[in-house]
Parts: sequence; C-alpha cells; structure tokens
Amino acid sequence: MTNQSTAVAIIGAGDIFPAYAKGLAQFGNLRLIGVADARPDAAQGRAAEFALPCMSLDHLLGSEAEIIINLTPPQAHRAVGEAVLKAGKHLYTEKPLAGSYADGAALLALAGACGLRIGCAPDTFLGGAAQAARALVDADRIGRIVAGQACMMERGPDDWHPNPEVFYRPGAGPLMDMGVYYLTQLVQLLGPIARVSGMAHTSWPVRQIPRGPRRGESIKVETPTHLVAGLAFEQGAFITLSTSFDVWKHKSSHIELYGEGGSLVLPDPNQFGGAIEVCEDDGDWLAQAPTAFTGRHRGLGVADMADALRASRPHRASGEMALHVLEAMDAILRAAEQHRPLSLQTRCARPEPVPAGFADSLQYREQGA
Repeated sequence: MTNQSTAVAIIGAGDIFPAYAKGLAQFGNLRLIGVADARPDAAQGRAAEFALPCMSLDHLLGSEAEIIINLTPPQAHRAVGEAVLKAGKHLYTEKPLAGSYADGAALLALAGACGLRIGCAPDTFLGGAAQAARALVDADRIGRIVAGQACMMERGPDDWHPNPEVFYRPGAGPLMDMGVYYLTQLVQLLGPIARVSGMAHTSWPVRQIPRGPRRGESIKVETPTHLVAGLAFEQGAFITLSTSFDVWKHKSSHIELYGEGGSLVLPDPNQFGGAIEVCEDDGDWLAQAPTAFTGRHRGLGVADMADALRASRPHRASGEMALHVLEAMDAILRAAEQHRPLSLQTRCARPEPVPAGFADSLQYREQGA
C-alpha cells in the first residue's frame, strides 16, 4: 500500500451523497475533489455543505479524478456510467449496477473495451460482520451449507424518503433496491448462483404517503412490491429470499445459513457491523464478534478499489459480481412473470476475504456522524 491518495469525484447530489462524502473523508488514500449533478442547485448545495468544488459534468469528467462515483438513480446508471468510461475514468457506482441486466452487461463490455474498472455498491460485505461470517464459512465451521433463508421485509420508504416514488419504478422496488444487499452477501459467502425461481405481486397499484410534508399524495406503483425467490447456488445450497415493501413488522432473521454441521445467523447486510450467532450440531447459539471494519458510512469499496489500482490486484466490490447479482434479480422478476425457473448465464469469483488490519492499511480514521 502506497501513501499516495487517489482523486475521486461524485456525480449525483441526492440523498445518499452525505453518506459517501462523510465516508470517503475517513480514508486517507482517497481525496474527494468535487461534485456534479444535472440539477446545478443540488450540486451547489452539496458543495457548500461539504466544502467541495461544484463542477459541471464536463468539468468533472475532464478533472484529475481517477475514479468517478455515480450516485444517480438506477435508470440513469448506464448513460452516466458510459460517459464516465468514455472519459477514460474508472467507474464506481451506487447499487444496483444498472436499471436492467442488459444495461449492466453493456457497461461491463464497455469497461473491458476501454481497459477500465467498474466497482459497485454494496460494499457492506467488506465490513466486520460479513467478514467474520466469511471466516466461519471458509473454516468449515458449520460444514457444507445446504440451505438457508434471507428476509428483507418492511413497509417501504413512503413516510421517510423525500421522493419515495423513485422506489416504485422499474429498476427499483424491494428486490432491486434492498435485495441487492442480501444477494451480494450470499454470493460473497457461497459463490455464484446457478438458477432462480420467483413469485411476485404488487399489493397496491397506488400507494398514499402516510406521513410527512407530502402526506396524502399518491404514488403509482410500477414494479412488484412483494417477491419470494428460490436461489440454487452452484455449490449446491438452496436459499429462499423474501423482499417486500408491504410488511409492517416481522420477526424473521435477516440471513440464516444451514450447514451439515450447524447453523449461522447473520445481521442486516445493509450495515457493516452487527451480531453474528453460530451453533454446531444442536448445541447452544454462540455469539461471534465482528472483525475489523464496523464504520457507519459508505466508502470502503471505493477505498479498496483505489488501493487495488495501486497494487495491481482485483478490487473486491467488482463489476463482475455486481453484474451477476443484477442478472439474478432480473431473472427472479422474469421467472415470476413466466412461472418457471431460469438459469443464469453469468458467473463471478468470490471476492478475496478482507485481511486483518485492512481498514488501517487504507488509513481509515473513524470520525463522528
């Protein structure tokens, strides 16, 4: 690891921007040099808030930034990503990789033709909880994993997000917006998915915002809001995944894995930390401490990508894994429509585990919220 910092810039000044701006500032190997947005007033507001230069898109694409981070809505990911790659910059994009599998595949093909890298959120699988679970799986602590379940069920962002309608458009919904965390976590633990099945429905074609300044406004729902998927992994495990924006409360675990020699319970994959429990055979549940990074803000995947560029090694939050997860989500939706299982065409390597002292090697310094 070299002490040289990598210049990065952000396109997209929306609601996720503060989590990235705060997170990137905590890594000494990164230097955030500016922000651009199709809405100049939004970029100007974020620039003032975080003491950053406000740039036009052309200025940002022509800047010294080596990695450009795309925080625009999923439907814009392909167009913005193509502009970044054509400008000769490495791309790191907010999840999912694109609004459709076809768009994601086009981005990966362009990056390959340009000799550039794509990184993609989520990067939470690099956190302490996920890496502690990975160590248990790799050490064969619960034996060969044969089954499991994953559950992301909530009431949706209707009453807390300033623009909740974006979550009910194609390319979003509970699977594409939140299920991506669960699928990415499962792929880094178990490897690629071979086949999926799916059931999906839209509970309400129109939703009303229940609280806040937009209370009573209607939202047109254009994507399924409750989905149940079967995931057949190449290594043999069969996992059920439920994602929903239609549930007030539930008591299901986020992720449970069942092995020949025991079981493993994982915390919310949308977080870097959290409690892990493991049992061997029919023994008691034992708590496992998260290892290494348990920070609150986004940026670990970008810092790893910057370090990987310097070290000429693969970065962990890779475009290839993101494309595989995107194909899985796309296939789940199509399987639900077609009432039949579908095989996946893509495969990806499991990212390398995060070594001890990894965050320190990236000059990470925990700061306040």
